[in-house]
Amino acid sequence: MQPHLLLMELRLENLKAISILGRGAKGVVFSVHVSTHEQPFALKAISLSSIKKKKSSAGDAAGAQSGETYRRLWFERDVLATLNHPLLPSLKGFVSTETIVGFAIERCSGGDLNSLRRRQTEKMFSDSVIRFYAAELVLALEYLHSRGIVYRDLKPENILIQDNGHIMLVDFDLSTKLPVKSPKPYKLPETPPPAQVRANEQLGQNHRKKKKRKNNFLLRSFSSHTGVSPVTTDEAPNKSPLHKPAAVRSVGSTDKSNSFVGTEDYVAPEIIQGKGHEFSVDWWGLGVVLYEMLYGRTPFRGLNRKETFYRVLVKEPELVGEQTPLRDLIRRLLEKDPDKRITCQEIKEHEFFRGVNWELVIEMARPPYIPSGSELESNEEDLDVEKTVQEVFGEEKGKPEVMNGGDDTVQNTDFSDF
Repeated sequence: MQPHLLLMELRLENLKAISILGRGAKGVVFSVHVSTHEQPFALKAISLSSIKKKKSSAGDAAGAQSGETYRRLWFERDVLATLNHPLLPSLKGFVSTETIVGFAIERCSGGDLNSLRRRQTEKMFSDSVIRFYAAELVLALEYLHSRGIVYRDLKPENILIQDNGHIMLVDFDLSTKLPVKSPKPYKLPETPPPAQVRANEQLGQNHRKKKKRKNNFLLRSFSSHTGVSPVTTDEAPNKSPLHKPAAVRSVGSTDKSNSFVGTEDYVAPEIIQGKGHEFSVDWWGLGVVLYEMLYGRTPFRGLNRKETFYRVLVKEPELVGEQTPLRDLIRRLLEKDPDKRITCQEIKEHEFFRGVNWELVIEMARPPYIPSGSELESNEEDLDVEKTVQEVFGEEKGKPEVMNGGDDTVQNTDFSDF
């Protein structure tokens, strides 16, 4: 299916940037008010001048890298234009000027999962809180995978807390598109006698009525009209930011990607080895995130990048403490052989999630932490988006620092049964 083509083009003069939510190597995220909308948005603004400068100053290699950066901008935009899930962002509009391109999505006032964990007394979460966030991550990744999208950058900094306390998985610039594996061909049964056909039709109608009532929520959340269709990858690197969205583009034409992407502490062994990777890299990333939520640190960090990668390839995770279902799940997620790594369906059936009603997870009214947003509102400014982006790219290129507000208390309620 094609992404939604009727995207709202925003103008900077109609935006009021009130605070900075996050900063990174590729962009600045602002909290903005739009004159035509009551609710504030988050605007991710990327400096086009820094991309062009890199391209023109360092020859062909930098030019190729610049082209890749452009292509990933359009890929992220096209992905956002297709998503329709309560745990994932949707593209509300875009901004394009001579110096920046920006994507507007829902604003999350609760900050990211890592900053929330660090504000806890013991710098880690209880099993019941981990179960809630893990279940929502499984649902978000399952949705993406069903549409052929490999996320490839799962880490706490990319897991935001929405105003209602549920998560939102953001930042798709490292994602890619791979073919969804087709199910085995279904062999049509022999045609039954007419009397049996009528009996089967009546049974089928009764069954569908019951199933429709039971799965009404799933039908709303996993609507089939939001699918993503693969297309070719020959997009010109210098294409204008104003070109219309097309279907999400694949990075590669094979069943695996050979790109070397990710964040050091969270990258899967098959990416380091460069032998090709697919959807299972996201389940490895989930294992690292769950380990960090449990122990307050990542499992394979070394003194430098080389040592970290060596540990990812050869070292088993240290799962100290009582051998609980959570530790068993982490161990199976951090299986180094992707062919032996636990799958999505096996994850949902794992003992750690026993009693979880997967259809009701995202309907839960009281998640473990619900932000108040009071601090964000009290720190409102009137920022110049273009000027701020240029200043940040000229002076700060470090790890994103997310600004958070609201009540920091995480409720240790038992979330084993939704």
